[in-house]
Amino acid sequence: MRNYALLILLISSISSFSQNCDYTLSGTVTDLHDGSLLIGATLIVAGTEQAVETDLDGKFTIPNLCNNTYSIQVSHPYCLTKGFSVKISGNTSKSFKLEHHIEELNQITVEGKAYSNKSKTMLENTIAKEELERFSSGSLGDALNSLSGVSSLNTGNTVVKPLINGLHSSRVVIINNGVRMEDQEWGAEHAPNVDINSVGNLTLIKGAGVLQYSGDAVGGVIVAEASKVAVKDSLYGKTLLTAASNGRGSSLTSQLTKSFQNGWYANVQGTLKRFGDFEAPNYVLSNTGIFERNASVSLGLNRFNYGIEAYYSLFKNEIGILRASHLGGAQDQVRAINSDRPLIINDFTYNINSPKQDVTHHLGRVKGFKRFDNFGKLSLQYDFQRNNRLEFDVRRGADQNNASLDLQLDTHTLLLDLDANLTDAIGLKTGLMARYQNNFADPNTGVRRLIPDYDKYDLGIYAVADYRLNDQWLFEAGGRFDFTYMDVFKFYRTSFWESRNYDQIFPEIVVEELDNQILTNPQLNFYNGSATLGTTYNFGNDYKLFFNYSIASRTPNPSELFSEGLHHSASRIELGDLRFNSEIGHKVSLTLQRDNDIVSFSVNPYINTISDFIVIEPTEIQQTVRGNFQVWEYRQTNAQLLGVDVDASYTFSKNILVNSQFSFVKGYDRIRDEPLINIPAVNTRNEIVYQNPEFNNIRLSLQSEYNFRQNEFPDNNFEVFIPETETMEVVDVSTPPDAFHLLNFNSSIDFNTTKTTTLTVGFAITNALNTSYRNYLNRLRYYADDLGRNFLINLKFNY
Repeated sequence: MRNYALLILLISSISSFSQNCDYTLSGTVTDLHDGSLLIGATLIVAGTEQAVETDLDGKFTIPNLCNNTYSIQVSHPYCLTKGFSVKISGNTSKSFKLEHHIEELNQITVEGKAYSNKSKTMLENTIAKEELERFSSGSLGDALNSLSGVSSLNTGNTVVKPLINGLHSSRVVIINNGVRMEDQEWGAEHAPNVDINSVGNLTLIKGAGVLQYSGDAVGGVIVAEASKVAVKDSLYGKTLLTAASNGRGSSLTSQLTKSFQNGWYANVQGTLKRFGDFEAPNYVLSNTGIFERNASVSLGLNRFNYGIEAYYSLFKNEIGILRASHLGGAQDQVRAINSDRPLIINDFTYNINSPKQDVTHHLGRVKGFKRFDNFGKLSLQYDFQRNNRLEFDVRRGADQNNASLDLQLDTHTLLLDLDANLTDAIGLKTGLMARYQNNFADPNTGVRRLIPDYDKYDLGIYAVADYRLNDQWLFEAGGRFDFTYMDVFKFYRTSFWESRNYDQIFPEIVVEELDNQILTNPQLNFYNGSATLGTTYNFGNDYKLFFNYSIASRTPNPSELFSEGLHHSASRIELGDLRFNSEIGHKVSLTLQRDNDIVSFSVNPYINTISDFIVIEPTEIQQTVRGNFQVWEYRQTNAQLLGVDVDASYTFSKNILVNSQFSFVKGYDRIRDEPLINIPAVNTRNEIVYQNPEFNNIRLSLQSEYNFRQNEFPDNNFEVFIPETETMEVVDVSTPPDAFHLLNFNSSIDFNTTKTTTLTVGFAITNALNTSYRNYLNRLRYYADDLGRNFLINLKFNY
């Protein structure tokens, strides 16, 4: 028996010795996300001494292998080393995929590098973390205003609303850490409830081509993302302190991050801002202080093939509204508009009195992803938002401390997204969205509710595909469909109901008729389709050409449909229209870009044609028990906006750089054949920057900003009767102010305080010449000048 066993062992040995081991394993190593070839990747065959590297084409060949199963270790700088099991059967071909830049986390929030190509056929403008930190004491709108094509619709100096290529409010979609902001954004004086200090990367897309976020971004999409987290055992953070002379206040923000090699991480961040009354060059802007408190926390696990993250943020802001904007009779309104100074100027104070806003916004999000081989990355997200908006009017008696408007908006959203590479040349993004929203307008304010109670349901589906034909041509096409249903309970004044002929058009929605008002139950359905089609051509030699055509459909917001009353923080009466249809915008944009170390530029002409465009404009002054207020009324028309944005930079030397921006936009009402209201004037910015990394990274910049006068505007002037003089006087609410020029200075320098900590000291001056001016896009320009000179000191500790 033993002899038989020895014979079998001998025969097996002879067989193994005679096995053919002349086979090869060849293939490529690529980035898991975009399929790009990884040069210099190392492949080691376990149990042997064989090791090879990929060549300049990302290819490798491992010779002298047998028909067997091998364990192969693949590694690359900034990638997580990964092991693979490969069965060799003759000459074998195999491709390996690695997670490139694995040290940078937050795949859940954003994939890829700073330029994430959210739209592959539209130029994206990105503001990096270092630039955002210069706006630490400001707002999201202040930071965006530094980009070409972006202006701001202001209510004073503290309520800053982004305006992109002439469009704002519900036409601009803001994505905050993967969540579409739902915060009563319909109001022209409702600033985004986003803490600029919680943002690590800010991206602007001027158009509706990013269908994964929405189909109603007629103006554009703003994507605010958190900073990435390293996959390693580390504890780090930063603290920024800013002090400003104008407003005599300061801002303090701090952030701490803990990360682990196994993929777990946690982050906590908070901000506190307090400013008193701001000042124009020649007087105090009474009741314009601000008190802001924000906090956010995130906890997550990020592995190669799966991850999950929980995120919560609290944004709380109390904002004073210029006291001189809330006046009594018609004569005071006329006097205020015709006066060079506000009619009410008090001593400086940190107190915030009525009129004011008090906004609290909660945001919670849970998101997970799972990556499947040969399928793609599947993501599931649930988010909840609660926005409580209080607006306080100047009231007397027992109601003087009670809000005149109290809105609570709750939003629940569920998202399912798939990001897949179907082939090496074809990528696909597709997904589903379901959203439920409830708005409650508290009747205990004792004031007619401007926005009614409603339930809103949204369903959406989208698909966007891109095809890379070759190294020069890339094509992108996509479509989206959204359904919206509104179930509304609204009280109308009987006189208003009949004056609009609603009694003839909508008799079926009447629930109950009371003495002088009617309870109605409008149930509205909107079906919106959106699409994008574009291409990118790479010339080589640093040149690219982007072309994009997009269709965006926007459901009228509740303010446009149902407003009927006094909007207190806006200091005006607003009237909506129940008959409105969805806006449909067609935008064509073309961008020529050169990205070079010496000369870089982009030229972006565009034309945006919008049918059933909803515009709000002043029509008269109306007397109320609380005083006289301008009446602003919504209407629909056909609009067209066209313009061009230009960015350019030139590096004179190693340390000196010049940046230039130019923005031009015109907007027209094609039915009335007149200009649109609140279109930005032509503006240009030029900046010279000196930076020397070898000398404590010192940076000095001097910026010149020139805003031309807006010479095209509609005539919305009207006459009012002045009881005191028994005369009729013209109220000029149309004529724009004069052009103005501002000079700004900014500087910073770094000091290494210890081996692990850095102190950055910054000094800045805005409106250095203390110029008196009024901005056409400031809603309070009728009553006061804009801000005067402001000195700022910034201290940043990195640790």
